[in-house]
Amino acid sequence: MSAKYINTLNDLIENSKDGEAGFKQCAEKADSEALQRLFGARAQECASAAAELQSIVASSGETPETSGTASGALHRGWVSLKAALSRDDDLAMLEECERGEDHALARYRDALKEELPADVRMVVQRQYEGAKRNHDQVRSLRDQARSHA
Repeated sequence: MSAKYINTLNDLIENSKDGEAGFKQCAEKADSEALQRLFGARAQECASAAAELQSIVASSGETPETSGTASGALHRGWVSLKAALSRDDDLAMLEECERGEDHALARYRDALKEELPADVRMVVQRQYEGAKRNHDQVRSLRDQARSHA
């Protein structure tokens, strides 16, 4: 496999690890039990996506990424700051989760522009569609929270 192909998958692993950590943090900070459960489930989905991609990279004989990015850590710091300063924590969490999902979708779109073997492309496409569903659900919940704020 080409280095670019492995780099693309490792980028998506970092992306998934960022999502896992971000959703875990939002689950811990959300006021609503429903949002705590939702964010916890999303964190688990991100962990599963990362594990699936790590398996593909490892099966190629390469070393998969095991952590997120520095920008993901900065984003989580922003989530903490915004929650601390916000009067409506759940709305703040939803806004930050949507922003994180926007970033994730962009990374998946970039990956899908790459030349990937058909079986790997199917995995990346499926994960992209899951991230899109997550994004749309978070955006819908954010819109509902804004209308009640």
